[in-house]
Amino acid sequence: MNDNTPQLNNTTSLLNNTTSLSFSHRRQLLELARSLEHKMGDSLLPGDAEAIRDLCVTAMNRHDAPYDAHGLPKAILALKAAVLFTDSIDHDHNIIIALLLSPLLEDEIIDISAVKDKWGEDIASLLVGVSAVEKFSNKNNAVNQDNFRGLMLSLADDIRVIIMMTVKNLTLMREINLHPDQHWVKDVAFEANYLYAQLAHRLGLYKLKSELEDLSLKYSNREIYTQIAHKLNETKRSREAYIKSFIDPVKKKLEDAGLKFDIKGRTKSISSIWGKMKKQKVDVSGIYDLFAIRVIIDTPPEKEKSDCWLAYSILTDMYTPNPARMRDWISIPKSNGYESLHATVMGPESKWVEVQFRTRRMDLVAEKGLAAHWRYKGVKSDSTDQWMNNIRDILESADAGPMEMMRHIKMDDYEKEVYAFTPKGDLFKLPAGATVLDFAFRIHSNVGCRCTGAIVNGRHKKITYKIANGDTVEIITSATQSPNQDWLNIVVSQKARNKIKQALNEEAQKLANIGKELLDRRAKNRKIDLDETTLMRLIKKNGYKFANEFYSDMASEKLDVNKFLQQYQEEIDHQEDVTKISAEEYHLQSAPEDDPKSKKDVLVIGGKSIAGLSYKYAKCCNPIYGDEVFGFISSEGTVKVHKSDCPNARNIRTRYPYRVIPVEWSGKTGDILSANLRIIGNDDLGILANITSIIAKELNVNLRNVSIDSHDGIFQGYLTVGVSDTTELNNLIKKIRTVKGVKDVVRI
Repeated sequence: MNDNTPQLNNTTSLLNNTTSLSFSHRRQLLELARSLEHKMGDSLLPGDAEAIRDLCVTAMNRHDAPYDAHGLPKAILALKAAVLFTDSIDHDHNIIIALLLSPLLEDEIIDISAVKDKWGEDIASLLVGVSAVEKFSNKNNAVNQDNFRGLMLSLADDIRVIIMMTVKNLTLMREINLHPDQHWVKDVAFEANYLYAQLAHRLGLYKLKSELEDLSLKYSNREIYTQIAHKLNETKRSREAYIKSFIDPVKKKLEDAGLKFDIKGRTKSISSIWGKMKKQKVDVSGIYDLFAIRVIIDTPPEKEKSDCWLAYSILTDMYTPNPARMRDWISIPKSNGYESLHATVMGPESKWVEVQFRTRRMDLVAEKGLAAHWRYKGVKSDSTDQWMNNIRDILESADAGPMEMMRHIKMDDYEKEVYAFTPKGDLFKLPAGATVLDFAFRIHSNVGCRCTGAIVNGRHKKITYKIANGDTVEIITSATQSPNQDWLNIVVSQKARNKIKQALNEEAQKLANIGKELLDRRAKNRKIDLDETTLMRLIKKNGYKFANEFYSDMASEKLDVNKFLQQYQEEIDHQEDVTKISAEEYHLQSAPEDDPKSKKDVLVIGGKSIAGLSYKYAKCCNPIYGDEVFGFISSEGTVKVHKSDCPNARNIRTRYPYRVIPVEWSGKTGDILSANLRIIGNDDLGILANITSIIAKELNVNLRNVSIDSHDGIFQGYLTVGVSDTTELNNLIKKIRTVKGVKDVVRI
């Protein structure tokens, strides 16, 4: 031990010091201090020794609170955490000092300024991070697990703080067995399982993760834990001996076959066994892989599959395999890239053992690629994975010391998010820069729409206040509050923005409905029949692109409803002056000379030919030669020919009787015109081919368009055919009806 070792050899005065710290705890404190000094060895710096001495002396001499609120000795917990860190991870003196100073800072024996002056900025920042995380750790039971993990990561700012908190949590878990406050113990176990065990797993701290999960199961369900431990009925030494007895003969056979490999064996943890028991709904004896062996083969790429199968065949020659448990992810890898060959065999003493065969490349992909251990084992992936993977690599391979490298790693991803609590302890994640208004909409749309402000950490704040990590926010609402356009400039979350727009649109629609109802009521009072076409034209003439905007302005009295109705009446009167002339007086437009219709004499008006006049066949009813028809003179002077039973005939005759003219066919077959047919039948194979075949055989009929729909075995088709008259069309319909499976054919 170097010269910087604290002077703790003379223990008599310290042990006999009359403090409220028990004698056994004083002895334990000094033993831990010596153990830590010994473990640190040459890495012990003058500052490290001073920190250990300060912690011990302070703990020995204080009379107020050497124990925490749950009766645990603070200084001993700090020293145990430091020892655990040196044993499991690294000898980094900054983290060790921060762990030792943490209880002194918590009890305000020292402050951050003193830490900066005496120990430096780095240790001070670690302590600030730990304090920030510990501030919220007691709220974990009420919050979303992923959100709480995100809050902790964003508050920590430094990955080393996460490692420190994981070590502190495991230290605490080791100390609370049989603690009288079982409710608190279960809370700690819950936090250890869903938070720290998951983070330890992602960091590659598998031993810490496994112990955290085992202790969590022990404290939350002691009966199950004891039952599994009892049924295993083996000490660690005997289990390791069993694995060795299994591996040795397998290893020899593989070596005899000329394979180069590493072989590792392990026994699953109690928590892992319990997880499999629940998933498979069996007891311990039904778990096939209590013992797991992994064989990692060194072989070139071209021999990967053959060598894995060779090793597999050697194993299954030695031990009886369970075919139902064989998993071949070499021939067909998992979707995440995982490749391995799994076999479950009956080992010595009739115990099932799972053996995994993979090459060095496959193992690398499984551990550090898309199929990294925490992914294919079912641990939920979140935004921590990417940088956690990098940290894990540093922990495993850093030459200069992993903690030294981690000093420069910041968790920038979490600068994009903030986390805030409700008064009940619910935790919500929001984008960075989120305001009180964002938080209100995150809770519920109705809360957001009625938000007038908030009480943040006990102080009143406006809706524009930007949320900080860890804030406790109580939203204030009012029944008279409603969203306005300015709110879109306050919020940053897409959810809040969408809800505000939706609320504004709904409000605008309500106002528009009121305006429309007002206009309809006033028009009815003045006995004005509103024509939709004229109304829309007049709305656009008044500068409105959308009708809802017009109705909203009318409801809010920006427009005078009586003045608008007067304008509407004037528009109607003007139209009547222009259009209310008899058909005989109406000026018919002549067809262009190059119009082929002008050369044909297929229609007559009152016995007079309309050849040379401009006319069109109405698309709403598609008249063809032979239909009963009438003419309607459009405002452009063009005659539109409609079927007498046209869907629009009644409306035309009622509103514009003075523009209807008698029209009939001249007796000469005219153009090939379109007719629409609807065919319904069974969806039989070849029915459409049979129908189109019939149409193709008709000399003066051509198929112009086909639309097919089939549902629940019923065929429905819409056909457009070109025919010269109704006789040809009726003949075609009769022939189509003879097709097998056709139930009905109608002209539409």
